[in-house]
Amino acid sequence: MDTVAGMETQVARKAVDQFNAPKKTLGDLDAEAAAKVIAAAADVALVIDAKGVVKDVAFSGKDLAGHGFEKWLGQRWVDTVTIESRAKIEELLSEARDKKPVRARQVNHHSPTGLDVPVRYSAIQVADNGRVVVVGRDLRSMSALQQRLVDVQQSMEREYARLRHAETRYRLLFQIASEAVLIIDAAQEKIVDANPAASQLLSKGGKKLNGREFSGIFDTDGARAVQAHLAAVRSSGHSEPVTANLSGTKTRLEVSASLFRQETTTHFLVRLVPGTQSSAALAPAKSNLIDVVEKLPDGFVVTDLELNVLTANSAFLELTQVATMEQTRGENLSRWLGRQGVDVSVMMTNLREHGAVKNFATVMRGEFGTIEDVELSAVAVMNGEHPCIGFTIRNVGMRPESKLNGQRVLPRSVEQLTGLVGRVSLKDLVRESTDMIERLCIEAALELTGDNRASAAEILGLSRQGLYSKLRRYGLGDLEHDGEA
Repeated sequence: MDTVAGMETQVARKAVDQFNAPKKTLGDLDAEAAAKVIAAAADVALVIDAKGVVKDVAFSGKDLAGHGFEKWLGQRWVDTVTIESRAKIEELLSEARDKKPVRARQVNHHSPTGLDVPVRYSAIQVADNGRVVVVGRDLRSMSALQQRLVDVQQSMEREYARLRHAETRYRLLFQIASEAVLIIDAAQEKIVDANPAASQLLSKGGKKLNGREFSGIFDTDGARAVQAHLAAVRSSGHSEPVTANLSGTKTRLEVSASLFRQETTTHFLVRLVPGTQSSAALAPAKSNLIDVVEKLPDGFVVTDLELNVLTANSAFLELTQVATMEQTRGENLSRWLGRQGVDVSVMMTNLREHGAVKNFATVMRGEFGTIEDVELSAVAVMNGEHPCIGFTIRNVGMRPESKLNGQRVLPRSVEQLTGLVGRVSLKDLVRESTDMIERLCIEAALELTGDNRASAAEILGLSRQGLYSKLRRYGLGDLEHDGEA
């Protein structure tokens, strides 16, 4: 039996290594036919003489020609590969000439593109004069696949690391949270996980919470309220918090649940807040805040994202000259705010880009035609249940103008002038610019002449009386005690 098995193995190995009867099956195969077969079977085929010089070359695709393979004729084969691959070339030729079993090796060729071309070669001696036929398989596609595999593997490892880090962060947050937090299976309404704060609040005698029915920790009325709350959250995604008493105690908790999906199952994230910390306890503080906003001397208004008024305080009603809040609710803020078609669009662009606007200069138009200069600050609140925009509006029209010697002080720089854009008309802005330049020139002339007004008038091309008139206009110098005046 062993002899038969050995013979079968030997026959099988011979069948794999070479044809069983090549003379019978292939017949008299001439050199031309053999060359076609070799060229068709390999991506690149070489004929190497006894000195290792390339005597002939063929490749099945023209792509390799662009990498310089067609220029190998007359070169030593070992000179076409990288330094690391030269030893492999010598081994291939040596084993072929010694008629050892064929063993393929991968080598890398130089390329004008700067990227090495990997090729897997097998060498066979075909004549007694040392001539060797080498057939090669282009490995660039395999190399590209391997590189993609490595990239994908690295990407997966980075993603796994990111998920592990995120899970660690959220697990740590879950554990150190001071509020009691539970994870509830939405299908069975049983506790899946609880943080230490929840365990301390709910567990009795060290009993584990995991696996317990969630509504069972409350009394009868509380259980009904909690089940209705979970049903509302399951159907609509959100619901107002409910209050319930713990079973067997007078501890009152505010229960609020959020729905989330994990893989193929749905869970509730439930927060339990003792009654002393619930929203009922915060109601007085919220009430005080509302009273403060209502009595603010600056206008305060809340709108939706389309600038339709939702609520406002009394100061805003005074600016708009509207008697009641009902007259403003639902109206667009642009009805009273800004110059038509200019300020509101600019303000909203900045608000969308930055989320907030501060000290924006504009005007308020009252119902009876009054126009007040105002500064507003605005903020967009996008993460609430109902996104909105809040505005505070301050009247700056009553601010006293700066005066010097009873005269209004003019702008002193281009920045101050450009700051007036949007507050005054272009005609007034040009007049302000002319006055500013005239004043600066008079000051420069007085400084050059050492406050000699006769010389300053001559430099400026003015009469002395004309200079004194302008000095009075701009409040320059002490003209009351000036003898020349």
